[in-house]
Amino acid sequence: MSGRRSANSVAPDARPSRTIALVGLMGVGKSTVGRRLAQRLDLPFIDGDEAIESAARMTVSDIFSQLGEAEFRAGEARVMRRLLDGPPIVLATGGGAVLNPGTRALMRERATTVWLRADLAIVASRVQRRDTRPLLRGKDPLQALSAMAEVRYPIYAETADLTVDVGAGAHAQAVDAIVTALTKHWAQGQPA
Repeated sequence: MSGRRSANSVAPDARPSRTIALVGLMGVGKSTVGRRLAQRLDLPFIDGDEAIESAARMTVSDIFSQLGEAEFRAGEARVMRRLLDGPPIVLATGGGAVLNPGTRALMRERATTVWLRADLAIVASRVQRRDTRPLLRGKDPLQALSAMAEVRYPIYAETADLTVDVGAGAHAQAVDAIVTALTKHWAQGQPA
């Protein structure tokens, strides 16, 4: 076995000192890719929606149906603040977490934010497989995602330090692309 690292590996001394926050539409792969990225960077992984469910002791769907979207967003902002105030992690945010100006400000201050972007048709095909997404219930997934993208894409673009296009390929390819983008970002003197 060679002692050389692959071009996409991260050196042990390059372990991030800031949270890596993944943003993007639901179904783009933030959680799945985030878990693999966390392993690669030797950081803990936290799924924002799972953290919200744990804090509320309710599922996201139940929070939406019983308390409404406004209460979900308020709880989401509290959980995001707690996570962003903590030690470095890889954080898969909910697709709408960046709608909160305070959350966006915290991301800019305390995280390196990576926008995972994919073709909407690919994302729509992924999300229609599960009926756990309250913002899609009773709607055509592609139309609903297109409407969300119209509102959220400018916010993702403003918030994110990096944009990584992820497609229908393997999750390992997405992780490689993120690590490459992070490595270049840090090499330009940005905080790791």
